Amino acid sequence: MVQYTLTQTPDVVLTVPGKDSPKARDKAMEQLIELMDAGKVPTDLSEGFSPQQFVEVTEQPAQAEPEIDPEDAISQAVQTLSNLATLKIKVQSSRAEALQVRDQVDMLFSDDAVNEDEITKLKEGFKVLKTFAQANLRYREARANAEQARAILDQAIGSAGAKPTRS
Repeated sequence: MVQYTLTQTPDVVLTVPGKDSPKARDKAMEQLIELMDAGKVPTDLSEGFSPQQFVEVTEQPAQAEPEIDPEDAISQAVQTLSNLATLKIKVQSSRAEALQVRDQVDMLFSDDAVNEDEITKLKEGFKVLKTFAQANLRYREARANAEQARAILDQAIGSAGAKPTRS
């Protein structure tokens, strides 16, 4: 069986026996004419249409999800959590300084006079603010991804329902 469609109307699929050949395309053309006569094809082909303009429909083989080795999943989970820990430290270490710089940003929007030294110090602080903000965004994203990693590890160690207490 071979299937054809029209570029203008890809939802119309014509199926004919055999493989793609001029004869099969002629049979598909006959089906198309019948559908057009019955008003079942919404496409206007008044400018003409030839069997060579059919597009052959090929089915894409279904791709099976690759099976993930449980040991690889655990390694990936640990790496994800390690990345989260690194980002958390980075965010925590730059948080205080970044918030201090952020408070100074407000002086740019006030009508109070500022001196050149204050502006220079603020400009230098922008690097800290940028680094913190970027690290904080990466940390939030990593934290969301780490939830699945935590679940994988919980399942692997058999404590999915048990949460350790913090001291």
